[in-house]
Amino acid sequence: PVLFNFPLLRILRICSGTYIKVDLEMLQGLPSLKTLELHGNPHLIGNLRSLRVLKDTLEEVEITRCQNLEGDFMDLADFPRLKELNLEHTKVTGDIRE
Repeated sequence: PVLFNFPLLRILRICSGTYIKVDLEMLQGLPSLKTLELHGNPHLIGNLRSLRVLKDTLEEVEITRCQNLEGDFMDLADFPRLKELNLEHTKVTGDIRE
């Protein structure tokens, strides 16, 4: 399922206090997304690898206090436009030495 079908949306912010259930796989309906900010959402699930559908557009990813997010942050290592990455208080792992 696609969370949103907003092909021109460039910024998505969903902050704490919202009750929106989000699975990162649903972001495929946002092909122009440059900034993704998800903070303190206990309903967010998924694997960081799901962001690969946005590889060519994402510039900023800030996902914090989302305890159900998993994956390896190195899955984003080849995003050509990514300038900022913040994954505080998630289950995301990785080793920059790899």
